[in-house]
Amino acid sequence: MISVAAPALALGISLIVQPEHELGAASLFLLAVVAASVAGGIWAGIGSSVLGFLFLNYFFTEPLHTLRVHNRDDVVALVVFLVVALLVGWVVSRAVSERDRATRREREARLLNLFTTKALSGEPLDRVLNDLAAALVDALRLSSCSIAAAAAGRSYEVRRARPGTSDGSTVELPITSGEVTFGTLRASSPVHEELVPEDRRLVQAAASQVAVYLERARLDAEIAAARLDVERSQARAALFSSVTHDLRTPLASIKTAVTSLLQVDVRFDPSQARELLQTVLEETDRLNRLVGNILGLAQVRSGALLPVKEPTALDEVVESVLHRLEPTLGGVRVRTIFRDAPDVPVDPVLIDQVVSNLLENAVRFSPVGGEVVLSVAPWRSVVQVRVADQGPGIPADDRDRVFEAFTQLGATAPDASGGSGLGLAISRSIVLAHGGRIWIEGAPGGGTAVVFELPVREAAPVQQEVAAREGSS
Repeated sequence: MISVAAPALALGISLIVQPEHELGAASLFLLAVVAASVAGGIWAGIGSSVLGFLFLNYFFTEPLHTLRVHNRDDVVALVVFLVVALLVGWVVSRAVSERDRATRREREARLLNLFTTKALSGEPLDRVLNDLAAALVDALRLSSCSIAAAAAGRSYEVRRARPGTSDGSTVELPITSGEVTFGTLRASSPVHEELVPEDRRLVQAAASQVAVYLERARLDAEIAAARLDVERSQARAALFSSVTHDLRTPLASIKTAVTSLLQVDVRFDPSQARELLQTVLEETDRLNRLVGNILGLAQVRSGALLPVKEPTALDEVVESVLHRLEPTLGGVRVRTIFRDAPDVPVDPVLIDQVVSNLLENAVRFSPVGGEVVLSVAPWRSVVQVRVADQGPGIPADDRDRVFEAFTQLGATAPDASGGSGLGLAISRSIVLAHGGRIWIEGAPGGGTAVVFELPVREAAPVQQEVAAREGSS
């Protein structure tokens, strides 16, 4: 159509503006050839050249309105015009074709670069798919692009569209990797337009790349599941080993003391008998604490750790713990600092367990004659409880790791000597279940300070649920 329209328009302009000037008409016909070649390609340029040659002969060469030519110079001029028009059409169409090819290569390069960048970005898969669909719509001038797929137990529905356009023809491609089909990719061109083969290949490449993303997500999920199984197995083994060791030690002490008391041929004075009975009592309390920690861990991992909250004065909880643990403090001094703190909505039994675990850790690693400082103070909208000792301290890199169950870091960490590695893990879960937080920092002059804070006001139900999930993870 353009090969006819362009020469016809040039003819009309020539007849109106310069009806008797053959040179001016030839220039306009060459311009028409250029326009036809740019718009329609090489064949449009050839058609426009031939029509321009015929129009120039019929309307501007003597004798007019015939295709005969009497003058030999006119024949040469017409042939030269035809050759020049064909050459101009060929050169222009080649230039336009090379421009389009370069543009297409640049577009392909941008898309491939996007594929690579997204593959290495580590962004969430739904965001990657959304960006990929948007890039296809922009690069290929699509009316819309949608991706529907599922992998690793999740479904993904993404659709991006270009405003002001309606879907025409649609290409639907499966998203597959090997024998696994994840979903489909649909690319729609605007109405009355078709995707060229090069664009179809790009859409196919995009579908293949999406399959790579989904396959990686599936493999990552499988790896995470396998890692979780390994961690569970290690946790079970650690629990068995720890419980076996920690149960045997107090049981051995209890059996030794009771066996001594039952010996008929040995007489103990009242102080010796009391000492043996005291040993039995202390080791029984130790067993009770160990069983309590194990039950607490089971509650955390089953999601059954639900605090029964009531307004409680934390300084009274601390005083109760100190009174109960006084026989186990040994040669360690405990200094308390209580500031006017408001009552806090907590489960006093669970918070008692937290303070007990932290105080036992501090005493265990404090040197003989050392001091443990236990303070309760308000801070903004929370109340902070701090337990600081004068022990060897915990390296900064290990301060988060000691809150994991069964973590024992040798002589420099709590729960490492004579403990099961459960105290801090249970304490963290209880604090999180109350909507608070717990951390470790260095104490002035060396040692370790474990700090936890609890909100003065009741946390929202959603926040409590999130905290409970974090504690059980």
